[in-house]
Amino acid sequence: MGEFNRSQTGYVYSDALLKYRFHNKHPFNQMRLKLTTELLEAEGLLSDAQIIKPRIASVDEIATIHNYDYIQAIQRAEQNLLTSEEKEKYGLNGEDTHIFSNIHQSAATIVGGGLNLIDAIMSGKFRNGCHLGGGLHHALEGRANGFCVYNDVAINIKYLIEKYNQRVLYIDTDAHHGDGVQWRFYNSDQVLNYSIHETGKFLFPGSGHYTERGTEEGFGYTINLPLEPYTEHDSYIKVFTETIEAVAKSFKPDFIVSVNGSDIHYLDPLTHMHCNLNTLYQIPNIITQIAEKYCDGKQIMLGGGGYNIWRVVPRAWSHLYLSLIHHSPLKGKLSQKWLDKWKHYSSIPIPEFWEEQFNDYDEIPRRKEISEQNDTIASYILNWF
Repeated sequence: MGEFNRSQTGYVYSDALLKYRFHNKHPFNQMRLKLTTELLEAEGLLSDAQIIKPRIASVDEIATIHNYDYIQAIQRAEQNLLTSEEKEKYGLNGEDTHIFSNIHQSAATIVGGGLNLIDAIMSGKFRNGCHLGGGLHHALEGRANGFCVYNDVAINIKYLIEKYNQRVLYIDTDAHHGDGVQWRFYNSDQVLNYSIHETGKFLFPGSGHYTERGTEEGFGYTINLPLEPYTEHDSYIKVFTETIEAVAKSFKPDFIVSVNGSDIHYLDPLTHMHCNLNTLYQIPNIITQIAEKYCDGKQIMLGGGGYNIWRVVPRAWSHLYLSLIHHSPLKGKLSQKWLDKWKHYSSIPIPEFWEEQFNDYDEIPRRKEISEQNDTIASYILNWF
């Protein structure tokens, strides 16, 4: 695609984003950001002029979503000043989510990256953008949750509503339900919260049932599409396309914020979904089409989940950016320069082609039954519109 479209897309990146790291063997590994960014650069698709450096968000900016006592606890955690009772109270005592070096500063940097991107779009510098280091959609108002310390997603949405008076459509395609964002806006009609995810029957966080529709003024402004485990490409795309178009047509947003986890892929180690790269290449294009139709293109795409950082994430997340610059999916071999550099760091062979090769793909015997159950959920949702 031409320079004209590329120059209208902002891209948040700094090595400071890599410091959000629990420990070396933790599944949440922000090296995937560096892998994706360097792949785009090696392909000649990303220029320095597009890079937006993140800043450290202020306490008051974080407090638009989080309780002050929680923020203060995170700051004190950097100095190892929390008691065991406080760690338990604030969700920092588990194996999944715990204190690490510079926890406040690194989490606040993720928040600041999104706010800088929004300002750049709303000032007219860029038309859209992506912040792959963002998407920490599980953090609650007063508690860390699911690898997430500060809920940058909810803070971004609140910022768009309060500073720019935007009508926000939130689209969450991560395999895990975006519970932290949902509960923060559950009684609000200022944002339409749409989440399509693996059912919580077998997967964290256990929420996101289709009967969760919001309360008070927010009733009807929460839409959940819980899909069956082992859902494959055709069923996923059918349900997603049908329902997101109906939602967008009804809501008519000014701005779209999306979380784009790549953990619906069949090789992801933490979920039971069975989609593939074709699914992950198509999803952002569907979202971008919605943004062009209703928002004059205004949107930000955030990262989210994705725990197979060698075989899945770089190729999948590259296509978030490609959708924003209106570039068709890439084909053929990945940059040899990129492959030569990173093959020395990976403990497994890195895939060399953009196309899905379906290595280790198992056929699902219950395909028809799974698809029918997903269609039933979609029909239930569509009856509301």
